[in-house]
Amino acid sequence: MNATFIPPLTPGAARMTTRKALLARAAAGLALALTAGCATPGPLHRYAFAPGQPERVADLGPAGATEVPSLIARGERVAGLAYDPFTDHLFLRLAPGDRIRVVDRPARRLKRELDLPGSSAGGDLAVRPRNGHLFLLVGPAGEVAEHTRLGRPVGRFALEGIADAPRGLAFDAVRDELVVLAADGRTVSRHDLAGRRRGEFRLAAAAAGPLACDGETGEVHAVLAEGAGEVGVFGPDGGRRGTWSAGGAGALIDLGPRSFLRVF
Repeated sequence: MNATFIPPLTPGAARMTTRKALLARAAAGLALALTAGCATPGPLHRYAFAPGQPERVADLGPAGATEVPSLIARGERVAGLAYDPFTDHLFLRLAPGDRIRVVDRPARRLKRELDLPGSSAGGDLAVRPRNGHLFLLVGPAGEVAEHTRLGRPVGRFALEGIADAPRGLAFDAVRDELVVLAADGRTVSRHDLAGRRRGEFRLAAAAAGPLACDGETGEVHAVLAEGAGEVGVFGPDGGRRGTWSAGGAGALIDLGPRSFLRVF
């Protein structure tokens, strides 16, 4: 029988092998974090854009949070707001809906602008943190247009069971679902990323929209139909759990954890 003699590792070689193994594990962990979503979430922040203060996006997070410039010019109107905790970017959808202004929150400057032909006549939008895809309400019949983070069109689909234009759209990053506020201001439905309906519940109070979702708790936040920018917080059963102020009538909102791991 033939045998191959393998000499024992020297102390230096053993240390090098251990170091390489640790580096490989760290790299694998980082790769998993980047592909699995926001793996290191920080405190929850609430963002609000009020037409009465168009120069800023209010950061209603923990103590010490600061507002962010909206970079909105005179004559422009914002139709939707979304926040991506993965990149720490804010997305402002400009009326009539076919342009997105991306603001780098920590740098407080413009990151990019996206032109999205064919995506006009819509309001709310949502971001999927896992890959940065944008989902935009378009048209009068509950359709959603999907684009990449850089604006490339991916496709368009109908929301099952939605006949009229919804009042709000949000993304549940934990369940990987779209959350929709129907035109009646009461019905909230959940849909997969092809538009198939997965469930619904009714809000205890009427909402005007838009809508935001806290995936960790399952709560939805919706601007109420009554009150100047008051936002209702509702549990997964639709029960009302609290309110907060978004700063004025016609406010747009979104929320998300401030991530300690940032992807550019």
